[in-house]
Amino acid sequence: MMGFVREGDTVIVESISRFARNTKDLLELVEKLTEKQVEFISMKERIDTTTPAGKFMLTVFAAVAELERGYILDRQKEGIAIAKAQGKYRGKPKKQIDPKLWDELYVNWRNGEITAVEFMKKVGLRKSAFYERLKDHLP
Repeated sequence: MMGFVREGDTVIVESISRFARNTKDLLELVEKLTEKQVEFISMKERIDTTTPAGKFMLTVFAAVAELERGYILDRQKEGIAIAKAQGKYRGKPKKQIDPKLWDELYVNWRNGEITAVEFMKKVGLRKSAFYERLKDHLP
């Protein structure tokens, strides 16, 4: 978006929390828009950055939104910890792979007969899961 906006444009967002990850990012983005003489309007907070009061309110609302997001993440972590302690949260189960197939493909891969990508495709794993499992198999 930043590459497309031009002088005189107006960027309208539903909420500042949907526009930037934290206060610093928001203020930097709005500053870049201001340098391009582009207006910024947040519908939810009803902020207009063309005035000093609007800029001040933007900073306050951004800080509050960042704080709220932090609280949400903290509550989520606490909930997961409680669920794990109760045995209700185990994460996504590992994909079951035939050990004979794994061993055969592992030998072929180590001997250079197949690539890692071919190995991944044959066992149906994504790159990160493949290399995580590979750690358990290496000497």
